[in-house]
Amino acid sequence: MAHNPRFLALVDDCRKRIKECDVHQVQQWLAQGLEFKLIDNREQDEWQKSRIPGAQYMGRGVLERDVETLIPNLDSMIVIYCGGGFRSALSADNLVKMGYTNVTSMDGGIRGWKDANYPLEGA
Repeated sequence: MAHNPRFLALVDDCRKRIKECDVHQVQQWLAQGLEFKLIDNREQDEWQKSRIPGAQYMGRGVLERDVETLIPNLDSMIVIYCGGGFRSALSADNLVKMGYTNVTSMDGGIRGWKDANYPLEGA
């Protein structure tokens, strides 16, 4: 999907303030049994089709409103993913602004996860 220039500029600005990792790092953390919250930040219909095993759904539209209920500890390790790593970067930036200290956006998103042939759950 081709993204608009102003959207890309916004994401690039967010990336100056957040941590990112790739899909291989997340898969390694899962394989090691590292404790972290894996948040699927896509739309509900995307979540229903497929998701990374163990992920919890918290769409982009409700993340900031609901995150404190799911993750009250501001020091919890959080990894957010979306379709390609753009929406998750925006969300990670907002969580950092809200005081979360250990937030990472998974660059490549679920498309990168699928391309790496990592396991999925869902329909």
